[in-house]
Amino acid sequence: MFRKVLFWSHLVAGLATGIVVFMMSLTGVILTYERQWRAAVAEGHYVPAEQQGVPLPLEQLLSRAGEPQAGQPYSTLLLTNHPGAPVEFRSGRRAGATLNPYSGDPLPVRSEQLERLLSALTGWHRWFNVGGDGRTVARQITGVSNAVFLFLILSGLYLWLPPLLQVAKLKARLWFRRDYPSSKARDFHWHHIFGIWAAVPLLAVVYTGMVISYPWAATALYRVFGAELPVAETAATAAGREPGATAATRSPPRGPAAVVLGNPTHTVAGPLPPLPLASLVERAVAYAQGDWQRLQITLPAPTDSHVRIEIDRGNGTQAHKRYTLSLERSSGAVVEVHTFADTPATQRLRGIARYLHTGEVLGFWGQTVAGLASLAALFMVWTGFALSWRRLIQPLLGRGR
Repeated sequence: MFRKVLFWSHLVAGLATGIVVFMMSLTGVILTYERQWRAAVAEGHYVPAEQQGVPLPLEQLLSRAGEPQAGQPYSTLLLTNHPGAPVEFRSGRRAGATLNPYSGDPLPVRSEQLERLLSALTGWHRWFNVGGDGRTVARQITGVSNAVFLFLILSGLYLWLPPLLQVAKLKARLWFRRDYPSSKARDFHWHHIFGIWAAVPLLAVVYTGMVISYPWAATALYRVFGAELPVAETAATAAGREPGATAATRSPPRGPAAVVLGNPTHTVAGPLPPLPLASLVERAVAYAQGDWQRLQITLPAPTDSHVRIEIDRGNGTQAHKRYTLSLERSSGAVVEVHTFADTPATQRLRGIARYLHTGEVLGFWGQTVAGLASLAALFMVWTGFALSWRRLIQPLLGRGR
């Protein structure tokens, strides 16, 4: 009796949310290598070798960056481990300036057409690409559909479990066949094959999507891994918003927070003048021993005695491959090293979950597995609808005739 109820619940839930799950899976497949697309476009605009020379001082480049469009002063400097890469100054999350490190001229490294395409695909993936007040409703629909998809995966595993315990039937449902007696048998078999092979990665992708959408899912993740919620985050969860978010910003962050050492100290510099930024960058590069992809320098205030430089050894989404140095400005000495293990457990889990959803936290192969899982979900939705049509609609049409 329980299996029968579960089966019909599985079928009805799949029919109710199948279109939304199909849309999210399709856009997820297309966005699988979003990061690589952007990187390829950026590298196509890098300064060619014949035009490279002696880089300008970073302070001079900062003066040439002009006034930020956001109206706030530049707060960070981003350097990429490539001789032709631009020097990026950022103000806030999006605003900034990218400059040719050798001439100081603007060096755009983005394609507006690609950005519009990716923005539209991301909008469809998250909220049907609607704006205004309708976006809140759309986010609720995609969030609920994603949660229902989790139920479909778990209930499907339970429904498949008895046959899978038999070796012969397990082998029969693991591989494709050349010939099928009917289209119904093919769809039934494919529904099982894609479901079995994609179950584990889909569980990771779908649940981390819930962590992004719902604070209670994030809280459950923290508790499973034994991470203690700070008092402020516990109160935020009880209030119905994500831990760490304010009342005005209830949506989760777009990515893991940067690993920092805490609030910068504002003390009067000693008698020695501060070193140029380039010298401090050289000290950080020497400390990293060449093992770095990006450096993010928090631009210090004139009275700051230390400067923070974050060293990223990964692809930009792997928080476990980042650490931060605190350098004394007057001597360049490393006074503190802040690693991934030093950050709060909740922050570590949040950072991993955000990019486990796209697979980026595991690098290229993680992205590939997440993309293949989304592709499998497309076939699962399609075959599920086909099987439901034959079970529910075709008999009614037969009666009518």
